[in-house]
Amino acid sequence: MNRQILGYALFAIVAALLPSFGIYPIFVMKILCYALFACAFNLLLGYVGLLSFGHAAFLGSAAYASGHAIKMWGLSPELGILYGVLISAMLGFVIGGLAIRRSGIYFTMITLAMSQMVFFFFLQAPFTGGEDGLQGVPRGHLFGLLDLKNDLNLYYMVVGIFMIGYFICWRTVNSPFGQVLKAIKENEPRAISLGYDVDKYKLLAFVLSAAIAGLAGSTKTLVFVSATLSDAMWQMSGMVVLMTLIGGVGTFTGPVIGAFIVVMLENKIGDFGRMIADTTGMQWFSSLGESVTIVMGLIFIICVMAFRKGIVGELSHFFTAKQSKSQ
Repeated sequence: MNRQILGYALFAIVAALLPSFGIYPIFVMKILCYALFACAFNLLLGYVGLLSFGHAAFLGSAAYASGHAIKMWGLSPELGILYGVLISAMLGFVIGGLAIRRSGIYFTMITLAMSQMVFFFFLQAPFTGGEDGLQGVPRGHLFGLLDLKNDLNLYYMVVGIFMIGYFICWRTVNSPFGQVLKAIKENEPRAISLGYDVDKYKLLAFVLSAAIAGLAGSTKTLVFVSATLSDAMWQMSGMVVLMTLIGGVGTFTGPVIGAFIVVMLENKIGDFGRMIADTTGMQWFSSLGESVTIVMGLIFIICVMAFRKGIVGELSHFFTAKQSKSQ
């Protein structure tokens, strides 16, 4: 617990100092939103063993719900975020209630199918703006006091939201409820024989994961003052799987590291390619920015082949093995 508190304090100090080093706050906020989304997904895959290909539905539903509530109903930012979280949790209850009746690939395909249904609903619904998305969402004032039009004020709010979401994930896993979830993942028949209502625990974990994903989606809407169809597309579900696997499934910091790597690749691969082209004289590298998907796919393959437990998982295994040898 003391180590966790120290980690939180260190993160808060680093996050508070980042803007003073000239780092663009919007870029960091994007990383934090996706990191929280990945943490929500990891809660389900890493600690319950359920692979969902429909988590984009929760990110997108919360993004649209909070954006519509803030823009059209005039809700304050904090109420709009809570409304988005509530909608994603309710959607998680519906999808989870159907999906947990099956396991393995059947569970995964049900979540994917339901997510696609949600996507087409957003595509055709009149309040979403169709392919243009919901634009011009006002940031407003947090609790009527803090002006979120100021990027720095919004940045510190997003840091606080991320820390709350991360703490919820950590506390869930390290609670008696979390121990049951781990037991279900490791040996479900044994958990059933011990008298646990496995379906109820799975559903609760699914709803909690959906709610945290919704928290990320609602926050992302305030950051970019818009909600678009890309938030609810199946590619977003694939991206969160990529973030989690690269960082390390079943670790707390793994999804955060994975989100950082993926967002960095999306935004900086073009600059990196031009730098290599200028250094080597090979102009082919200058077109790397147009091939982000291919580059990310190659990196994913390399990480899966070389780091099967993810970056954080492999590092943790290495240091644990080294420590045991020294003893």
